[in-house]
Amino acid sequence: MADRISVLIPESVVDAKVKEIGEQISKDYAGKQVHLICILKGGAFFACELAKRITVPVSIDFMQVSSYGDGTSSSGIVRIKKDLDDTLENKEVLIVEDIIDSGRTLHYLMPVLMQRNPASLRLCALLNKPDRREVEVEIDYLGFDIPDEFVIGYGLDYAQQYRNLPFIGVIRPDTSGGGIVSEEKEKGETD
Repeated sequence: MADRISVLIPESVVDAKVKEIGEQISKDYAGKQVHLICILKGGAFFACELAKRITVPVSIDFMQVSSYGDGTSSSGIVRIKKDLDDTLENKEVLIVEDIIDSGRTLHYLMPVLMQRNPASLRLCALLNKPDRREVEVEIDYLGFDIPDEFVIGYGLDYAQQYRNLPFIGVIRPDTSGGGIVSEEKEKGETD
C-alpha cells in the first residue's frame, strides 16, 4: 500500500516564511557575520534556503545530533553523531534546526555550544510543536507552530524518506493507492 501525503504547509508559504526570517536575521545581524550551525540531516534543506536569503556575510558548519531512531517519537537520549569542524570562539552563532519537538535536543545542545565561547548564540527553527514540549527552549526565529502530527518534507523524513518534498506534509493512512493531497482537497474544496 502506498503512502498518502497531505500538504500541511504548501511550498509557496514555506518559501515566503523563509524569506521573511532571512530578512529579519539580516537586520538583526547588520554589520556582523553570522555563523550558521546546521543541525543535520533535516536542517540542511532549511539552512541552505535560509542562507540564500541572508544579506550579511554567512559562514556555515554542520552538526548531527539525534534523539530519534527510525521511528516517529524521540528516544529521549541525545547523542552528538557529528561535531563541528570549526571553533565558535567569538562568533555570532545561529543554530538552524528543522523542528523543535520535545525540546530535549536543544536543551542539551545549547549549553554545550555556550561552553565554546561564541559572542552570541541564538536559535532558528522552521517548525515548532508546542504541544509536545517537555523542556522549554527559547526560539529566536520561528517559521511555524504546527499541531502534534508527524511531519515530512523540506528536509524532514520518515525512515530517511520524503526529505525531498518541497512542502511540509503529513502521512495519512490510505486505501486508495497513495499520492499527494492538499489540505483544501481533503476538506472537499475544489480548485
